[in-house]
Amino acid sequence: MNSRQEQLDAFNRLLDIMNDLREKCPWDQKQTLQTLRHLTLEEVYELSDALLEEDLQEIKKELGDVLLHLVFYAKIGSEKGSFDIADVINSLNEKLIFRHPHIYGDVEVKDEEEVKQNWEQLKLKEGNKSILSGVTKGTPSLIKAYRIQDKVKGIGFEFANAEDAWKKVEEELVEFHAETDLYKKEQELGDVFFSLVNYARISGINPDTALERTNNKFINRFQKMENMALNKNLNLADLNLEQMDELWEEAKKNE
Repeated sequence: MNSRQEQLDAFNRLLDIMNDLREKCPWDQKQTLQTLRHLTLEEVYELSDALLEEDLQEIKKELGDVLLHLVFYAKIGSEKGSFDIADVINSLNEKLIFRHPHIYGDVEVKDEEEVKQNWEQLKLKEGNKSILSGVTKGTPSLIKAYRIQDKVKGIGFEFANAEDAWKKVEEELVEFHAETDLYKKEQELGDVFFSLVNYARISGINPDTALERTNNKFINRFQKMENMALNKNLNLADLNLEQMDELWEEAKKNE
């Protein structure tokens, strides 16, 4: 591994390169906070894919891409006279120190849960008007549900255990099946999803990770079905459901 000085030298080189690109590259010169936004989201999702695969070399690559964007935003901020990369890092440092009084102060905690509870309380002291103010509107719904539940847990608004959370799932399922109005049924389905996320979270399962792994598993199996059909000179779209199910089962066995 690199020494601290080597790490600092690498970061300093990145800042120099960013300055060069912003000054000399036509594409980099034209970028704004808004033009970079969707590219940043794409890079974060690519990092997410690498994390799910636990591909360390790909994670390293994608972390570099994300870091480039962070440095790019800071460079634009400095050009506007608003902030630079030092301001970004110093602000982060101060926040981390303030929110970890059990490390940098005299507060004592017994476990991870007390750390999280203190974290949410300290955020309110920083000026946040609500425990949920940090949940962004643009967060994907499944992740947002998880974050909402995790945040209110920080002040004790939580089921006692996973069994109680599952009872809520069953209650919401009954209400969903009983509803006939389509609009209200949609609302009830939302309640089912929300309660399932809550049950998963309390059980120690990240529902977004679980669903994404299932998505990837389905994609892999379906593509195997397509290949098997091709090898048998069959058109998958021409097969009936029973025939496709046979290929599906065969694909499962070949995993």
